Parts: sequence; C-alpha cells; structure tokens
Amino acid sequence: MSDHPAAILLMGPTASGKTGLALALAERFPVEIISVDSALVYRDMDIGTAKPTAAEMAQCPHHLIDIIDPTDAYSAAQFHADANRLIADIHARGKLPLLVGGTMLYFKALTDGLSDLPQADPALRQQLEADAARLGWPAMHARLAALDAVTAARLAPNDSQRIQRALEICLLSGDTMSALLARGRDDAARGNLLRLALNPDARSWLHQRIAQRFHIMLEQGFLDEVSRIRERWPQLSLELPSMRCVGYRQAWEYQDGLYSHAEFVERGIAATRQLAKRQITWLRSMAADNLNLAADHDDILSPACHAIERWLAAQRQD
Repeated sequence: MSDHPAAILLMGPTASGKTGLALALAERFPVEIISVDSALVYRDMDIGTAKPTAAEMAQCPHHLIDIIDPTDAYSAAQFHADANRLIADIHARGKLPLLVGGTMLYFKALTDGLSDLPQADPALRQQLEADAARLGWPAMHARLAALDAVTAARLAPNDSQRIQRALEICLLSGDTMSALLARGRDDAARGNLLRLALNPDARSWLHQRIAQRFHIMLEQGFLDEVSRIRERWPQLSLELPSMRCVGYRQAWEYQDGLYSHAEFVERGIAATRQLAKRQITWLRSMAADNLNLAADHDDILSPACHAIERWLAAQRQD
C-alpha cells in the first residue's frame, strides 16, 4: 500500500474538540469525513457517544456512523477494510478523506496493517471465562499485565472482551499482542498520510471538558436513551462491546440499582477520564509521526489549516 491514496488523520482523546475542528476544516477543504470511533458505529447510541448531530453531518459527507446494531460487534479488521474502501471511493470523487476519531487501535490497523494474530480457541476461551468468573476481570487484567504490560496499559480493568483476547493471543502464540501488532504487515499505509494529533497541554482542561460534557449528556436525556436501547434490544448485556462504551455500562448499572445517581455520575466521569488517559498514551507512542496541536489553545484551526496546505503542496510537487 505504498501508493495508498493520501488521507488526513485527525486523532485525539475524547472531548478534545475533534468534531468541531473537523467541521471547520470541512468548510475550507474538499473533504469527506470517515469516523474512526468504535462507539459511533452503533445505531441508537447517540447522546452517550457524543455523536455528531444530523445538522453537523449534513455539512459534509460522514462515513462509518450508524452502521450496525448495538447487539453486533465491529472489529479493527472490519474497520481496516471499510476505511480503505472508503478512502479509494472518496478519492475517486475528487475529495480528500479526513479520518477523525479517538479509537487508536483503528488508526493503528490502518497505518501499521493487520498482524497475523492467532484464531480464537474455544477451549482456551472457555477456560479464561471460567477464571474470570472466579477471580474477576481486574484480576485477569493483572494477569495480562504480567504477560504483556504494553497491551494491559491501554485496556480498562473491566474490558473483558479485549483482556480475554490479549491473554488468548499470549497463550496461543507464545508472544505478546503488542509485539505482534508492532510488526504489522504489508497492508499498512506507508505514506501520503498527514497525522494531526489534538493533545491538550493541560490535563485539567480536558478533565473539565469531560465533566461538563457528561452533565450536558444527562440534560439531553442520556439515561432515557439507555432505557430505550435496553427496551428495544432485550438481548443486550453488559458483555457486549456496545454496552462497554464509557457511560453506558455505568448507566446500565445505575438503572439496575447498583449505586446512587451521584455515584453514577462520578463513575461515568471517571471512566471517561480513564479512556482519555489511555488515548493520550497511544498518541504519545505515535508521537514521532504526529503533528501535535494543543487542543486547549485558543486557535487550533490556523495551524491545522497551514499544515494541510503545506502537505497538499508537497503532494502536488510529487
């Protein structure tokens, strides 16, 4: 894929202002937006995912939003295939692909390729589930940290699906998931990428925005949204990827009476902060290839536009 069509990547932690910057860039450049977000793929999950509004999506074409039901799953491999197809289609229409989001594993799949990971082993998976039932997923997370500290650092202690898969890979391959992913494959996008990373200088700025946005979501009816989703999709459970999205798990457990409203809000904000911390860790690991934009500065549009203009000029010269 060394001759892969050019694309702009706009990466950043949750609540860092990616949507606003992307829409501002769409007013200045002929782009179509490809969502790089493992939560925005789900239909009916709008408020809790901070999904762009219908009016915002009408400003320019958006892709990979509302493509599956909350009962389904969507993998990095599926994103890799969909994103590459969309990038080619967008170029064929004479537009620029602008990939926007915070799911760093999807970005890594696109830029580094898909590694040859071992297939699932039903017997081993059953054993891991039995261990988790006995010990709990935080203990399984600790087990993973002893085997693959890099992967464990980017996973939440209760992210059962990803912890299980990472342990499975370690035990089946004799190698770590992080090492296998680092090797990549020939399907990596090796050039023609402009990588813009929104990364605030002050972590307190991001924490304030996260808390503010969570309260706004509640005012917009987030809990009612979760109730509607549970009613419409009775087969949903907390083990499905959609309900492991930050906020949704905490809302579900609150609705089941596990804790008070105040504790729900506290847990929801804390989980979102933890997500942002993991996203920033990913960005730092990719820092050598990124053009960092201070998300908490007053003007991030100007440096982003200048970077794109320079990059486009270089593309024309090539």
